[in-house]
Amino acid sequence: MPIDAIPCPSVYIVDGDSLRCGSTRIRLLGIDAPELHGCPAWRQCVTGNGEASRQSLQRALAYGRVTYRVVTVDRFGRSVVMAWAGRVNLSCYQLKAQQAVYKPQWDNGRQVGRACRV
Repeated sequence: MPIDAIPCPSVYIVDGDSLRCGSTRIRLLGIDAPELHGCPAWRQCVTGNGEASRQSLQRALAYGRVTYRVVTVDRFGRSVVMAWAGRVNLSCYQLKAQQAVYKPQWDNGRQVGRACRV
């Protein structure tokens, strides 16, 4: 976790790869998790159980306070971030738990690839 990480005042887990920190909508860098409410017809989605993925990310909060570093902003206006619960990288946590898949095309500068060794 970098020294310049932003503390998350309150955390709400939206799904397996996105959350809210206070009023800030954030998306985890470099991963894609199964959808909670089905896959839109225009998109190819990751297979799996969206609720299980969301619960996995919720469990990661036990590792400590959430902090994040903004990498970019996506087309939906969400901050795309590297995020940690304590010292645990949340993208890596979801990959290790097999609750998300690595998307190198979504990994600016291969930051997640290097951090998670994928």
